[in-house]
Amino acid sequence: MDMDNMLGGDGGAIGQFPLEQWFYEMPICTRWWTVATVATSFLVQCHIITPFALFYSFRAVFIKNQYWRLLTTFLYFGPLSLDLLFHVFFLQRYSRLLEESSGRSPAHFSWLLLYATSILLCLSPMLSMPFLGSALSSSLVYIWSRRNPETRLSFLGLLVFTAPYLPWVLMAFSLVLHGNVPKDEICGVIVGHVWYFFCDVYPSLHGGQRPLDPPSWWRRIFEGRPQDTGTTPINHEIAAAAAPDVR
Repeated sequence: MDMDNMLGGDGGAIGQFPLEQWFYEMPICTRWWTVATVATSFLVQCHIITPFALFYSFRAVFIKNQYWRLLTTFLYFGPLSLDLLFHVFFLQRYSRLLEESSGRSPAHFSWLLLYATSILLCLSPMLSMPFLGSALSSSLVYIWSRRNPETRLSFLGLLVFTAPYLPWVLMAFSLVLHGNVPKDEICGVIVGHVWYFFCDVYPSLHGGQRPLDPPSWWRRIFEGRPQDTGTTPINHEIAAAAAPDVR
């Protein structure tokens, strides 16, 4: 994985600092998720807010009306630390690759985020997972890894493997680092696999049906009403095989 790919290097706009260029090259959903994640950890580090006000609790949300927890549970990965940097790197990298491969409109990627966050919020009380950012990030890593089976990756410069092994390598690293089973990452992989199956495997077995595609009303939110040009409509679906190759 070279630095040009990580930063999206196309030369960038003249007069921009590298960090600013990297920021504005990120797609919109990934950009603001990354910003919100770093900002949340910064506010906690400065004791402006407390982690106890951020985690998801069914009782706090639906009885005490603390609805912001539906969002903040996906934004807090811990205080400012090397571990946070590690999470932010994987979050923005694989979220960005997935969002860029889904086309110019954010409709498809935002629908994926809505699906994953909704399922994780339903599973959270049963599995005692108050913070869901790692689970959501794992879902995206898993989907990207399955769509890029030939891509070769290097982990910490020591281990070389193909992309489908990436989620399991990260789980093993988390197990060694924290000493406990990473149930949030396992849950994320399960959620990601359901999406991958119904979007990439199921259509070829059932005449092209794609049950998890965003509905038309969701697409109109981002794309507006399609204009009738009198020509045959173009299929904007991005095939899994067309996902960007990362070296």
